[in-house]
Amino acid sequence: MGGDINPFRNPAFKVMTGLFALSILAGCDDAGSFSFKDVFTPKPEATEEAVEAGPAATVIERDVEAPEVFSATEAGLWDGRPSLGGVWVAHPDVTEPERVIIRNQTNGQFVVGALFRRERDIPGPRLQMSSDAAEALGVLAGAPVELDVTALRKEAVEQAPPIAEEPIAEPAEISETSLDPIAAAGAAIDASEPTPVTPAAAAPAPSAPVIESSLPKSTLKKPFIQIGIFSQEANAERAAKQMRGAGLIPTVKQQEAGGKPFWRVVVGPATTAAEQKKLLSTIKGEGFSDAYAVTN
Repeated sequence: MGGDINPFRNPAFKVMTGLFALSILAGCDDAGSFSFKDVFTPKPEATEEAVEAGPAATVIERDVEAPEVFSATEAGLWDGRPSLGGVWVAHPDVTEPERVIIRNQTNGQFVVGALFRRERDIPGPRLQMSSDAAEALGVLAGAPVELDVTALRKEAVEQAPPIAEEPIAEPAEISETSLDPIAAAGAAIDASEPTPVTPAAAAPAPSAPVIESSLPKSTLKKPFIQIGIFSQEANAERAAKQMRGAGLIPTVKQQEAGGKPFWRVVVGPATTAAEQKKLLSTIKGEGFSDAYAVTN
């Protein structure tokens, strides 16, 4: 019979098929239990969900007062002469240089600095302070004030990570459009067909290899040389600039104690005792006679 009897090529059949699909979609809205995904998509097998570990707690260092190491409350004096080395005080009972907190008992001001040994035969108050210490504490030249000097030590404290807030999902925007029954049915059939996935697109990019530093590690217990502790960043940068002029590589470290910032200038690390001795000799030759070895 010369006519085309293939029902899939018959336009009327396509229309009927589209209307049938549309009626199924309408039934889904009423029953709420049927979708093309149920028909064309196989049910996935149950899998174990990967539980992501939360952020680990971090360990920070903070300064704590150590009066058992050194503590003195007595009169202190600035003789009015400018001095190098930043903020420091000197006392005859000191055996090793220490990092201390210095408080002016008359006005409540305080600053972090270094503590050195002074000779006992010098007349006047036993506590002597540098010009930078006097400026930070509000002390006038030649006017003794009551100072409280206490040694500081580092203490490791575990800090819990902040709790991350889950983002609030915003509802999807719904747009209203006119519905063509035939076009909607054809789109529903097309949407039910799986979309091919290119394997190359799913492959993760390889991560860059981690290369360990080839810099030599120091075996010294105290490989750095501390130039000084400064209450003003500009003074610390000035000392660092002087070290660069002497051919050394300084580092300015900003820290905080009691809510007040201070700046330490260090040089190093030295890898051998001979190198450290040479560094110390160069630094003292620049006028920083109170420089001493520190851990970091």
